[in-house]
Amino acid sequence: MELTDAQKKRLKGLAHALHPIILIGQHGLKDSILVELDNALAYHQLVKIKISVGDRDLRNQTLEQILEHANQAMLIQQIGNTAVLYQRNPDRPYLLSTTS
Repeated sequence: MELTDAQKKRLKGLAHALHPIILIGQHGLKDSILVELDNALAYHQLVKIKISVGDRDLRNQTLEQILEHANQAMLIQQIGNTAVLYQRNPDRPYLLSTTS
C-alpha cells in the first residue's frame, strides 16, 4: 500500500502528539519487542518507537530489522532516535478517513 504525500503529512501530524510505545535500549532488538510491536501496530495502527541503541548505523540497522519483521508496516518518519510506523488494520477505524 502506497501513501500519498498528503496522507503521510496527516499521519505525521497525528503522530506528533504520541508518546513512544516501544522503547529499544542498549540490549537491542529482542523477540519480545517484536511481539509487542505487532500487537501495538494491530491495535493503534500508528506507533512511535524510540531506538536508543548507540550510533546512527546501529540505529538504522535496528530500524531495518523492524521493518523487515513487520513487512506490512511503513516508515512514516524518522527523526533522530524516534521513528513512526504505520500499518493499516482493516478491523479498526481508518486513520486516514476525512471523518475522523
